[in-house]
Amino acid sequence: MTDLNPLGTLVSTDEFASCCSGEVSGEITHAHLNSITEAVRHRYGALATTAAERALSSDKASDTFYTEGQRNVLTDETAGASAGCGNPVGIADAKPGETVLDLGSGGGIDCFIAAREVGHTGHVIGIDMTPEMLTLARDNAEKLRTNNVVFKLGHIESIPQSDNSVDLVISNCVIALSEKKSRVFSEIFRILKPGGRFVISDVVTEKPLPGDVRKSAAEWVDCVGGAAVMSEYIEMIADAGFLDVEVLEKQTRSSGAEAWRDLLINLTVRAFKKV
Repeated sequence: MTDLNPLGTLVSTDEFASCCSGEVSGEITHAHLNSITEAVRHRYGALATTAAERALSSDKASDTFYTEGQRNVLTDETAGASAGCGNPVGIADAKPGETVLDLGSGGGIDCFIAAREVGHTGHVIGIDMTPEMLTLARDNAEKLRTNNVVFKLGHIESIPQSDNSVDLVISNCVIALSEKKSRVFSEIFRILKPGGRFVISDVVTEKPLPGDVRKSAAEWVDCVGGAAVMSEYIEMIADAGFLDVEVLEKQTRSSGAEAWRDLLINLTVRAFKKV
């Protein structure tokens, strides 16, 4: 099993859209195309700086995937920064006292919802590689007076967290952005306690996408170019050592004129680490 790695063959573009809904103006220059990581960081840095403006949009991801009750306890900026493809925390069944870690936490939407569920005896850790998003999330935490959440700078391929220390890992439309998905799942396995689990929402495909799509910087930062074939995605999870892999939600995205877009799937999956 090998991960997609189109470095050195990226297709330049002048504009790119948000991961799952709405648009953010910005440019990917050749300087940003040195790696997928830099293109993604640039994209989500721009998203963080326009979160308040996007909160006024009628088609933002938080309106699509989160309940009114969940949205009502968030700041406008938290809702505006959301760019997910599901609501993993909504079906993860976080319990009081648990430690939850969110990969690619962005403005903090899933962290703040989880913080209410784990209560004052629990802890939530948000990991994000974009400094602008971390600043936004920490500002949101102050506004919401949330004391059981901490946000850390880090990469999902090398999670800044000790072994066997987390009860639940969540992630929302982030692993599709990684060039090294197998490594991400190995890292999740490492940090989970025995018996721990993850619930992840992500974009996958029914079969391989066209080569030009997989090489496009615009499609990568849109959570599309790096999307793995669903069967291979599940295989990577099992290869990392997880048990009881279960698809919780599966929905075809079908969001464009190109025929290949009908291959895209919003997937939510759960798996467990052996006790």
